[in-house]
Amino acid sequence: MIGIDLIKISRMNRLIERFGDKALQKFLLPDEIILVKNHKTAAGFWAAKEACSKALGVGISSECSFHDILITKTIKGAPQISLSKSVIQRFNITDTSVSITHDGEYAIAVVAIEKSSTTNKIQ
Repeated sequence: MIGIDLIKISRMNRLIERFGDKALQKFLLPDEIILVKNHKTAAGFWAAKEACSKALGVGISSECSFHDILITKTIKGAPQISLSKSVIQRFNITDTSVSITHDGEYAIAVVAIEKSSTTNKIQ
């Protein structure tokens, strides 16, 4: 399953200017907030979480909230996505991967999710 999201970085900047840390707390966990260097990073994290929820096919909802998705970084600085136990179990997730990029006024993220399945969707 694949999800993609795009956000205008200035939108995130306005959100942070208006609400400060409360804006970040709405969609980020404390460990993620520590990783946020500026509004560009925050926009990339927002896009990654939205892309992840789209890959699951539910969007941000009661089935998968912003706080069910955790973004971390490898030693080399590459982003990684982890999901809550409840989401992993509900959707039978076996692996995730994420790519975040920034270009001009936009942050873009793509998430791929693998799940175990007993049914073959290709006929």
